[in-house]
This record gives sequence, C-alpha cells and structure tokens, in this order.
Amino acid sequence: MNSSSARGTMKSGFCVFVMFVSLTLVPVLANDADPLQDFCVAQQSTILLNGLICKDPSTVNASDFAFHGLGKPGSTSNKAGSAVTPAFAAQFPALNTLGLSMARLDFAPGGLVTLHTHPRATEVLYLAEGTLYVGFVDTANTLFAQTLRKGDLFIFPKGLLHFQLNVGKVPALAIAALNSQNPGVQLIPNALFGSDISDAVLEKAFSIGNKQVESLKSKFSS
Repeated sequence: MNSSSARGTMKSGFCVFVMFVSLTLVPVLANDADPLQDFCVAQQSTILLNGLICKDPSTVNASDFAFHGLGKPGSTSNKAGSAVTPAFAAQFPALNTLGLSMARLDFAPGGLVTLHTHPRATEVLYLAEGTLYVGFVDTANTLFAQTLRKGDLFIFPKGLLHFQLNVGKVPALAIAALNSQNPGVQLIPNALFGSDISDAVLEKAFSIGNKQVESLKSKFSS
C-alpha cells in the first residue's frame, strides 16, 4: 500500500471513529449527568451551579430520603381547576444528581393542566383516579391524544407541548414521573401573553388585533 492510500485509509477510519464517538455520546449528553457518589442530598446555597450543592455526607440521615408532600391533594379552587404538587430536587433534595422527579396532579371536574412543555424531561403519567383526556403535539403539528381511565399510563416525550383535562364528573388524580431532577415547566399561554413579547409580534403571529392581544395579556400577566 502506498503512502497516499495509507493516509486515505487512516482518514476514513478516523471519520468512522468520530461518528461512532458522537453517536455514543449523544444519549449521554441528552440527560442529567450521572452521579459521582452514592448520593448528593442538596443543601440551601446562594452559589449557582448546573445542579445543587451537596450536604456534607456525615450530616445526611434516613429522613433526607423520604418526602411526604404528595399525600395530600392540592387545592383545585382556581381558574384552571387543577393543582400540581412537584417533588423535584428543589422540594425533595435527595433527588439531586439522581436524574428523576415526580409530581402529583389533582383535577376538579373539568379541570385542566394547560398547554405546557418540560424542556429537560420525558414524562410518564399514571392515572390513579378519574378520567382524563391527555395528549401532546409533535414537531409536525400532529396531535396524539387519548382518554385515560384509572390504571392507565401515557407518555409525553421530552420537550413536546402537552396537556391534561379532566373529562369526568368526579375529581381525578394522576402521578407523573420525569427523568430529570429539574424538568422545567413552561406554561405556553403565560409564556406568550405573560411575558414582554411585543404586541406587534403577537399580532403578526396570531393574526389578531391589538385589542385582542391586550385582552389576552391582561389574563396572563403575573
């Protein structure tokens, strides 16, 4: 084999290696980082990190690994008729670095968890009581929706717009599990009409007039 052929073979092999490494690392980089110790129970701190600072392991005890916040229903006495009680790392510090979290969802009849996304997590929803109409929209603007009944599960892929609506005549209860300690929640109506996006942008985007924009902003401004 001459030198130019050898160089070509080496270059081709190197390209294949780079592609392999890239494909191998993508799933790793797409989720929360793996822990580097048995646990990292978070502590209160003003230092900003991509995660939370660990407590001294010598001060950690069994009570740090228990969370009692999901046993009571949240108040659904609000316009949406729903309540979400999170158990993320901020509420349950033992979840820090472990790459998962949970939430309790309570619904009055007709209650809605409005259109929203979780930018850092896929969600699996378990319906414990009641009847929910749930769904998500993919990037091709296709709706995937189902009516769930007690015992059913539904998946909402990471980052996709989704919702849950109680279509039953009695209260509903669901439990969500997410594959991030801090999945993030962006409520779409609030993001669009409760932020400082200019009226001109919203008027153009939704083909509506200024009065309609101002009316919507008055409903979703904090």
